[in-house]
Amino acid sequence: MATLPLALLLLRASRWFDQQLLEGLQRAGWPTLSPAQSLVFAYLDPAGIPPAELARRLGHSRQATQQLLNGLVALDLLALRPNPARRGGLLVTLTDRGQSLTRDARRLLAGLEHDLGARRVEQLRSLLDLFDPTGGADPRGPARRSPEPVVR
Repeated sequence: MATLPLALLLLRASRWFDQQLLEGLQRAGWPTLSPAQSLVFAYLDPAGIPPAELARRLGHSRQATQQLLNGLVALDLLALRPNPARRGGLLVTLTDRGQSLTRDARRLLAGLEHDLGARRVEQLRSLLDLFDPTGGADPRGPARRSPEPVVR
């Protein structure tokens, strides 16, 4: 039996976590979200983020990001508010409802980690911490592309 590439295993694990999260949120009464919509929440900043910066972090076009935002605004999970630092600019922020969803999501993810077991989670964290393409920067911050992962 051939060994699967590590990248495929990591992708499968990421998709499993996201699927479990989305199903858990739906069971808790939240609207059905797509994986692309759930990823938006990983890149939000508490003070808000300009749509163009969010698009860059997601690796999407501005148009594709705007479509995601429109859907999340329609669900009253996100809002587009004036950016005080840029005349005519906007910031993507969580609504009160969006903050409730993120609290529920954190609880669900903590439950998934608990189910995996503390030892396994610590092993996974230790191994994944070895690869830091941001050079130690906040993963929600500006992306720093390097030709290969930085191994600490």
